[in-house]
Amino acid sequence: MPSKPAPRTTPAEPGEAKREMALEDLAGVGPTTADKLREAGYTDLMELAVASPGDIAEAAEIGTAIAQKIISEARRQADVGSFESGTVLLERRKKLGRITSGSRALDELLGGGIETQAITEFAGEFGTGKTQIAHQVAVNVQLPVDQGGLSGEVVYVDTESTFRPERIVDMAKAAGIDPSGALERIHIARAYNSNHQMLLIQKAQELAREKPIRLLVVDSLTAHFRSEYAGRGELAPRQQLLNKHLHELLRFGDTYNAAIIVTNQVSSRPDVLFGDPTRPIGGNIVAHAATYRIYLRKSKPPKRIARLIDSPNLPEGEAVFSLATEGIRE
Repeated sequence: MPSKPAPRTTPAEPGEAKREMALEDLAGVGPTTADKLREAGYTDLMELAVASPGDIAEAAEIGTAIAQKIISEARRQADVGSFESGTVLLERRKKLGRITSGSRALDELLGGGIETQAITEFAGEFGTGKTQIAHQVAVNVQLPVDQGGLSGEVVYVDTESTFRPERIVDMAKAAGIDPSGALERIHIARAYNSNHQMLLIQKAQELAREKPIRLLVVDSLTAHFRSEYAGRGELAPRQQLLNKHLHELLRFGDTYNAAIIVTNQVSSRPDVLFGDPTRPIGGNIVAHAATYRIYLRKSKPPKRIARLIDSPNLPEGEAVFSLATEGIRE
């Protein structure tokens, strides 16, 4: 049985999520159950605390009632599910990290940059800069905090084979980062279908226990779901899986205090909300799960226009930025 870590002696920062406690410390979790939970990807308290009894019961091959008791104990130990004052929440939010996009105007539109513990969606047609922004933030997150980064590493889930290390080299040089080091700190995986895409988020959790992952990118979020679940008859199962996937992304962001960036395709269904004859894929499932939704459109090259169309605390607005060889610029 693996040795248990020493108790924490200092308060946890947001996103650390009390990961110091071993599963065997929970009442009702023996070595066999703990091993099964780890094999299924449940290796810390926060992951157990926010899981469903059915998932835990299936993963550990135990009864639902026992799974519920384990989850309740995990929630108690992780201090999840209790009420707190708005003042406490405000103070915690002040500790959230933000990553610069490379454009001051775009950062201002987002309230200071790409926020941790949140999903930021960039949607738009081909060539509007979605993947370029994802590349740029993957570089910028490696910068020190005083330069707009988080001194962190990146998990990059590539669903359409659009990741280009050459772009990382260009952007890293412009940011004053050693290109080889920048590439080493970006962990890329190609997702070949929707099930593989969801599995990679579990693998990302394993990696985040070993490395300071502060950004997770999925480029693009809906491509596989859209191609595999075609037709109105497949809409319900597609949306259910997509909903589960988005909640796993949110859980990753909360657990590791990481920023989540997803890019999204658009269809030709008009929607006045976006002011354009296109509409992001995913419907209300993506709309409700994404914390910040940015709609991108082309302008006179090399300019692009970003429009914030949904946010829990920021007003709608637009920002103009440019796509240059060096990356995202004013």
